[in-house]
Amino acid sequence: MTPEEKMQFIYAIRRRGVTDTKVLNAMEKVDRKDFLTGIFEEKAYEDIPLPIECGQTISQPSVVAQMTQSLEVTSRCKVLEIGTGSGYQATILSYLARRVYTVERHQDLLIRAQKVFDMLNLTNITAMRSDGCRGLPAQAPFDRILLTAAAEDPPGLLLDQLKLGGVMVLPVGQSDSVQTMIKIKKTDHGLIYHEMGEVRFVPLIEGVADNYKREL
Repeated sequence: MTPEEKMQFIYAIRRRGVTDTKVLNAMEKVDRKDFLTGIFEEKAYEDIPLPIECGQTISQPSVVAQMTQSLEVTSRCKVLEIGTGSGYQATILSYLARRVYTVERHQDLLIRAQKVFDMLNLTNITAMRSDGCRGLPAQAPFDRILLTAAAEDPPGLLLDQLKLGGVMVLPVGQSDSVQTMIKIKKTDHGLIYHEMGEVRFVPLIEGVADNYKREL
């Protein structure tokens, strides 16, 4: 990334209201190009979503940064991410959290993401193939939970795995219409919801996917 590309990259993120210095530093450290292949590498620093394998997408950087800032991750947090995808969001989280667990339903995506984690020597990420709708009960409770796929409603199983005082961030809504990014805080007095704006994500799907490869 050239200095000019870096400046434009961070400017686009700041313009969307991201001011947390730790989040901005993490976004600056992680080269988005590492998570893309082929013709899409040259668009790595543009603030747009891009296609990856298995019919999925890598979110636009400003949305990744907004979600990360809203999650309020600290260095003591154990984070669960639903939807590894390219591994870009998990990598950003790894610079902020104590431990990141990330689950993915597509084996091909998981294998590729793990190769990037290994290349970057990220030892605090545990990635596995699993049904994201079920979360990861064996490692619960989590301080923070992030979904990178849209659910019709916040999944009850995942809310059960959120620690008291914890935060969940996810897109909610029908996959073929406008979705809303929401932040949920789990308190002694119940769940506190905060709407963060309109987004568009792939839908959250139950189960694990059959393996297949699609050339981009």
